[in-house]
Formats: sequence, C-alpha cells, structure tokens
Amino acid sequence: MSLAEKICGGKDILAVVGLGYVGMPIAVEFAKKGVKVLGYDLNENKIELYKAGIDPTKEVGNKGIRETTVEFTSDEKNLKKAKFFIVAVPTPVSNDHVPDLSPVIEASKLIGRNLSRDAIVVYESTVYPGVTEDVCMPILEKESGLKCGKEFKVGYSPERINPGDKEHRLENICKIVSGMDEEALKEIKDIYDIIIEAGTYPVSNIKTAEAIKVAENSQRDINIAFMNELAMVFDKMQIDTNEVVDGMNTKWNALGFRPGLVGGHCIGVDPYYFTYEAEKLGYHSQIILNGRIVNDGMGKFVADAAIKMMIEAGQAPKKSKVLILGLTFKENCPDIRNSKVYDIIKRLLEYGIQPAVADSWADKQEAEKEYHVEVVSLQDIVDADCIIAAVAHDDIKKLSMEKILEMYKKREDDKKNVLIDVKGMFDLKTFSASELLYWRL
Repeated sequence: MSLAEKICGGKDILAVVGLGYVGMPIAVEFAKKGVKVLGYDLNENKIELYKAGIDPTKEVGNKGIRETTVEFTSDEKNLKKAKFFIVAVPTPVSNDHVPDLSPVIEASKLIGRNLSRDAIVVYESTVYPGVTEDVCMPILEKESGLKCGKEFKVGYSPERINPGDKEHRLENICKIVSGMDEEALKEIKDIYDIIIEAGTYPVSNIKTAEAIKVAENSQRDINIAFMNELAMVFDKMQIDTNEVVDGMNTKWNALGFRPGLVGGHCIGVDPYYFTYEAEKLGYHSQIILNGRIVNDGMGKFVADAAIKMMIEAGQAPKKSKVLILGLTFKENCPDIRNSKVYDIIKRLLEYGIQPAVADSWADKQEAEKEYHVEVVSLQDIVDADCIIAAVAHDDIKKLSMEKILEMYKKREDDKKNVLIDVKGMFDLKTFSASELLYWRL
C-alpha cells in the first residue's frame, strides 16, 4: 500500500509545520477530506487561539477552525507520529535584502529530530533554486540519522495561496509538485490530488519547482514596477494613470496591472531570493533588481506627493494632521508583514509628521510590535488635514463622500483639505470637483 493510500485511509498522519496564511488552509483542507492532520506551530499563543476556535489569519474563518479535526500542537514530539510533512514557514529577507533561511533551517532541524523511516518531507516555503536539496536535505539527514533517498524522501511544492482572495483558493489553484525521484513525485502528487480540485502539475526536478515560484512572482513584480514608473512620469505630465490603464485594457492582450505599493511576503520578497542566487553565480540582474528598486521606492513617492499637495493646499505639513487609511500589505487581509504603507509613514516622520493610522483588518498589538504604530478606529478620526487612502479594503472603498468629509477639519480659512488616493479607489470626476484637493497614483 502506498503512502498516499495510507494517508487517504487514515492509517498514517500528515503534519503541517507552520500554521500561518499558507499552512492553516492546507491543514484544514486535508482534514476536510478525512485525512488525519497534525498542525504544528512553535507559537504557543497562536496554537491556543486555534484551539479556542479563533482564526487570526481570517483565511479559514472562526467557524472553519471550530469545526476542523486538525490536531493543533506546539509540542514537537507529536510530530513523531507523522509520515508526510508539509513545511510552510516564512522565508523573509534581511534589511539589506539577503534571504533569511533561518525559519526553514529551524523547521528542518525540528522535523529531522522527529523523522521516521519512509517519511516524505515537502517544502512549500519560497526559496531560491537549490535550497531544498543543498540546505534542507543535509539537515534532515544529520538530525534524523537517516539517509535521504533510501530511508526518507523530499520534495517541493511552491505555495500559491493569495491571502485575502476569496475567488482563487487553495483547492482551485493548479499546484506545482516535484520530488527527488519518480517514486517521491508520484506519492507527493497523489497526496496533493486529495485536495487540489484544479489538479497538480508535476515538474522534472525540485530545482525547477523552486524556480517556478520565484519566477512567477518576479514577473508580477516587474510588471507592476513598469506601471509604477509610468505613474511617476504621468504625474509630471498631469495624466491620470488609471485612465490610461482603462484604455489599455480595451485591447485583448493587455495585462491589466496597475500601479501601487508592492509589499507582503511573496512579491515583495521573492525577487531578492532569485537575484541573490544569480549574483552568487556571477550574474547581476539587469531587470528584476531594478523593478524591485522602483517598487521599494513607491512609499517615499506617495509621501512626497502628499507633502507637495499639502503645501499646494496652503497647509504647513509639519503642523498638519495626517491620517493613513490602511496598514496591511494588501486589501481585505490582516497580514502586515513587509507592508509598504510603513514606507509612507517613515517618510512622513522624516518631515516631522506623526500620522494616525486606521485599519479595521490589522491587529493593533502586531502593528505596535512590528512598526511601533498605534492603529485607531475610523470612527475616532476627526479634524484631519490630509488623508492618505493607502489600502483598498472594502470598508475603505465603500466610504461615501459625506463620510470622508466628516473626517476632515472644518475649515474657516482659505486652505484646503487633501485626499491622496493610492489605489484609485474613488471616482476621479466626483472627488476632483469636490472641495478637497485630490491626487491619485
């Protein structure tokens, strides 16, 4: 009987290591199919939340967590029961954009200490080509005392979950799968086929699978960087970028990308994994790295635009009350990691401006810990001189003109209030004709 058959029949246990935006949906989806799932995370507070039926990621929802049969644990000894491991830990970059492999290295040590014969370990964390076999595999062997290829096997299947996206879900996104040999590949494919309705796509080797992940996100990063560069030039030409994009999109082969802040734990990070390994091999990126440089500079560009508009409105920016709507790295998602909104905040701080931040999705404690930012409620915002609408959460997009005007200072002077629309959320004609000084990226 194959491992896939044992997993499917409940005779062997599947373990997911790392229960964040990627790992939790995977664990819950397998459990829905009757698989015995062990969900491990070293964060004891997170495990307690899951046990209490609370989903801080909002990917599965509290109801889904309460109803799941996943066994949550922060005790690594429980991993000894598992035969199939899925590693879904974060892989960030350092402040100087060097890949930080410590989470995946520590996860490999953890699994290695609890690895049994005939087990399979599959990595989903984004890495540059070669990490699974050259970094993780030796650690698994050293910690377990087992020989890879003979006593256990490894594979790689890049995560493609899009946090906050209710349309493109885990089960309906085609899954890339790879294994160290044909036997491992078949088992890995068969196991993922249990939950992936869109089907799995096997590739010939692990390095290719690793490359697919960094390539697809680098491609998106470059395309958005192009639109961001256009937006900066169009701003000087007094041309509305969103109108240009709307016109472009009337052609069948338009890509539909729009300018914006590009952060998060995928597009904002993955290109650096690719360029890091390329440079080690003697190749300096001509396009990918420059695209990332453009995107990394957009927070500063938006902040500078806000300063210029405040001056044009007759305000003294240093004395102005500035409100930022949204802190998370993208809309309708609570993830604040690598949020480029913070780049706007940093730039404003350089001008001596301490902005207020409102975000109904962001966790207040995490925001304070990660960025030393106090998140307030929209209802508490009054007397603003300048509002920067940075993240297109549904509750921000739905704000009426009347509600937005209520947040501003009631002016009795000849100055104007300023609205900066980073995502083009509001109607250009309506807001341009209003009493506000309106600017959008």
